Amino acid sequence: MRAVVITRYGDPDVLEVRDIPTPTPSFGEVLVRVRATALNRADVLQRMGRYPAPGDVAKDIPGIEYTGEVAVLGEGASQWSVGDRVFGLVGGGAHAEFVVAHEDTMLRVPDGWSWTDAAAIPEAFITAHDAMVIQAGLRPSETVLIHAVGSGVGLAATQIARAWGAIPFGTSRTQDKIDASKPFGLEEGVVVGSDADSFVATTRQWTGGRGVNVIIDLVGGAYVPASIDALALKGRLMLVGTVAGPKATIELHKVLGKRLTIRGTVLRARPLDEKVVVAQAFERDVMPRLRRGELRPNVDSIFPLAGVRDAHRRMESNASFGKVVIELD
Repeated sequence: MRAVVITRYGDPDVLEVRDIPTPTPSFGEVLVRVRATALNRADVLQRMGRYPAPGDVAKDIPGIEYTGEVAVLGEGASQWSVGDRVFGLVGGGAHAEFVVAHEDTMLRVPDGWSWTDAAAIPEAFITAHDAMVIQAGLRPSETVLIHAVGSGVGLAATQIARAWGAIPFGTSRTQDKIDASKPFGLEEGVVVGSDADSFVATTRQWTGGRGVNVIIDLVGGAYVPASIDALALKGRLMLVGTVAGPKATIELHKVLGKRLTIRGTVLRARPLDEKVVVAQAFERDVMPRLRRGELRPNVDSIFPLAGVRDAHRRMESNASFGKVVIELD
């Protein structure tokens, strides 16, 4: 099969499409013929040597989400049939013509969905739902601040917040992404320049001085102490990404005084049983809304597998709005 291979750590030019052996599904697993996949910051960081793949997947083949057709059932796999349209998350290896996934983590692609739209859903919507609703416990009428609101996860979180009756605010590095997020349900947004503290005063204005109840932080770095200032009493800060840096200095008395909850989260490295629970919750809570069209993915751009280097450049330009999708023929 053809697959994207990280030949060494570095810029997008280290990526090559090579012919490699097709993987074989183990007990309870399924081999999926990948029709489309999508690019994530995890893939960019893995290419740079800053985010190694989990121990149970290939170290040099990126890709953590897929959509396609069931090709082969492994021993003990009984929930799916060959030809079923499916999508989901894996620890790696999805930027290839075939990928192996456990049958309990897979979701059915509804009739009428395009492969590219389906590919734009798993990582963004599962991450947003798990972090914001399951872990942070977002409730109706609460306020949520979403950093990097124009990203795939940011747009998914905005829509899910509205669907749960909450009020989503957002930050971005550019005004055009704030404006483009409004049709997805964004209440208000603020452009953050070199000073991460710049959003704190604005969020207080939005909330009558109370601060926001939940923050979904896809940025990290200097955004973390600023987010602590922007949170309300008993606020919850969910750390999802570290694009702006893996380190932050915080004032603990603010955390104590506000009785804040700060929680980090990842999906990729979780054990199988936890991934199954996440998939089941997503099927129960989010898939019905996606099927009805209440929630929708946003595809920024589509590249062929051979154009994976350009896909990485598009993501690293920070100009993308929504998901960068890779289509396989």
